[in-house]
Amino acid sequence: MTSEFVLEAINREFPEAVISSSEPYGFLTVEVKKEELKKVIHHLKESSLNFMFLTDICGIHYPDHKEKELGVIYHLHNLQENFRIRIKSFFPKDNAEVDSITDLYSGANWMERETYDFYGITFKGHPDLRVILNMEELGYHPLLKEYALEDGTRTDKDDSMFGR
Repeated sequence: MTSEFVLEAINREFPEAVISSSEPYGFLTVEVKKEELKKVIHHLKESSLNFMFLTDICGIHYPDHKEKELGVIYHLHNLQENFRIRIKSFFPKDNAEVDSITDLYSGANWMERETYDFYGITFKGHPDLRVILNMEELGYHPLLKEYALEDGTRTDKDDSMFGR
């Protein structure tokens, strides 16, 4: 199995779904339209491509890119061929919602809850989408890059010692 073969199979089945593709460090990475995301993942699992193992789901936040501010990244693995693929999808923060894949991979349940908890991305159709790691009364999503990393009023610290 090669990256070219997998990418060609995706493009053949979903000609309008792929936005871009690359192969950093030999790891096929495909950006897919949000509307086509679940269909593409379903095809990768159920077809002869046989991506049966969901390694990870995570979120990402690029606050300077308003049309692609938030994203979801899926890592899938074909264990028989030892081939991995990364599927990405990006969207604006005010439309942070994608389809749940818990019906495809049962392990997605916890990963989607974690992504919701830390980034505020909603997974439509998730059976129990609620806070899993943070306190319910926290009131914000801590991995969004919109909060100061440190208290700017501190006077007991000399930032010049840390190259800032």
